[in-house]
Amino acid sequence: MPNDNDKTQVWLITGCSKGLGRALALHALERGDRVAVTARDRAAVAELAAGYGDRALPLALDVTDPGSVTEAVQECERAFGRIDVLVNNAGYGYLAAIEEGEDTAVRALYDTNVHGVVTVLKAVLPGMRARRSGRVVNISSFGGLAAFAATGYYHATKFALEGLSESLAAELAPLGIAVTIAEPGGLRTQWAGESMQQSPVRLDDYEQTAGKRRDSTLAVSGSQPGDPARAAAAIAATVDAEVPPLRLLLGSDALAGARARLERLRGEIEANEALTVSVDLVRK
Repeated sequence: MPNDNDKTQVWLITGCSKGLGRALALHALERGDRVAVTARDRAAVAELAAGYGDRALPLALDVTDPGSVTEAVQECERAFGRIDVLVNNAGYGYLAAIEEGEDTAVRALYDTNVHGVVTVLKAVLPGMRARRSGRVVNISSFGGLAAFAATGYYHATKFALEGLSESLAAELAPLGIAVTIAEPGGLRTQWAGESMQQSPVRLDDYEQTAGKRRDSTLAVSGSQPGDPARAAAAIAATVDAEVPPLRLLLGSDALAGARARLERLRGEIEANEALTVSVDLVRK
């Protein structure tokens, strides 16, 4: 039977087969917490969970399948009694100029990166609301703050997640539930490697923009500056904080990029200030 008086945290993390999700699961387990370690294929996380006894619960969870999500959440709550920390980590990238994007692939990207997050949230939040406590960590990206050629559809999903998470934070704060948006820069994972998807369409007119960036994005796989284990520790620190931040940039490259983005935005706002305020009705 689950012990609801246990003071350790109970985590449910999506997408734990590799990368940041795996690093988060290992970090939480190593510090003594209980973790529902999930992946679309349970076998992909069974070995990870095997060394941690009944503190690790390997589960099949496909965020694009509502039935799978409901079953996994219910199994976690039966085993551990509750979910204290939800990490929406499952997601992937897609390379294409906007005109090159394939409709089916783009819809599938949204189904995982956006709609899948909503499906998991709707399954987990009732328990958190009932207890008036909980932590939600939505894994976005520096690419949720700034956009570049070739990754426009990925950016669109992460920009959507950022807006969703801001609204969610406002709605949940009075209920004792905190939301953090984690925004990694380049982590040394398979995001730009075997996990990356791309359109088979490459139009000559975009080769100097999206085409070049497709190639450069794939080329950095395995040499990114960020350490997934250190990113996991940083995320866990925000989970433990009395007042978790709404946003957490992860990595010096994300920090530099965010600062540059803020400067560009500030410059654009100030350059067009007169035109902006000219829209207001003139008061007599």
